[in-house]
Amino acid sequence: MTTTTPSPTAAGSGANASEAFRASSERRGPAATSQERTDRVVRRVLEAIHQVVREEEVTYPEFQAAKRWLMDVGEGGEWPLFLDVFVEHEIEKVAARTQRGTVGTIEGPYYLPGQTRLPAVATLPMRAGEKGDKLVFSGQVRDLDGHPLPGAEIDFWQADADGYYSGFAPHLPDGNLRAVVVADDEGRFEISSIKPAPYQIPTDGPTGALISAAGWHPWRPAHLHLMVRADGYRQITTQLYFTGGEWLDDDVATATKDELVLDPTPTAEGWAVEYDFVLERA
Repeated sequence: MTTTTPSPTAAGSGANASEAFRASSERRGPAATSQERTDRVVRRVLEAIHQVVREEEVTYPEFQAAKRWLMDVGEGGEWPLFLDVFVEHEIEKVAARTQRGTVGTIEGPYYLPGQTRLPAVATLPMRAGEKGDKLVFSGQVRDLDGHPLPGAEIDFWQADADGYYSGFAPHLPDGNLRAVVVADDEGRFEISSIKPAPYQIPTDGPTGALISAAGWHPWRPAHLHLMVRADGYRQITTQLYFTGGEWLDDDVATATKDELVLDPTPTAEGWAVEYDFVLERA
């Protein structure tokens, strides 16, 4: 009998992403923003919307369709998906203006905190016979002066060879291809995993409806997710891609950067690649 893999739904992914976001006070940001700052930013957002309405001569039917779509996004829990795919890359660009060290990019909606901690040389948790080419990812975490950072944490997560993330796809065990790897006394690490696949963001909800209506595609290139941190240093949140990868030059999330593209070397068992991280003082 043929079995089919249950695909993650937009609503299910949105619910999980919302829960993870609300559970992390660090990722929610400051508890309060000044009244002056709130007034300025909100006014400018509204002014931009008003300008588009005027210049594009938005009709009442179009306005009502937009209102219904916004309601659907909220009811479906898709704000993390929509904002992380279509807005976060600009927030990250602003943050990068004052940052040094390894280049960052978006976090995306699929991060889950509190994963298994593993030593510097580790194999990610995975299913027996996990599908996909073996990938050994190694490197070193250093400061701006080139000094190693002992005990730095590499918070690592990725999609599987079919493009699905644990915690968001119902057929995957919790923690699959996720871990926090602790670097050794020289800041070095070696992580054995599998090479992930490109994937499309969930399209069965209102975000997918917008993509379809606009004639866009929903695909992201294959990538590894990392948060790299050490006491007293600014955390880096980034993604690493693969040279020649499909959708690398046309990422729906507009998150790729040349500095973050890996060029793995073939090995007898799969692939190997090195990438070092440089952190600046907090």
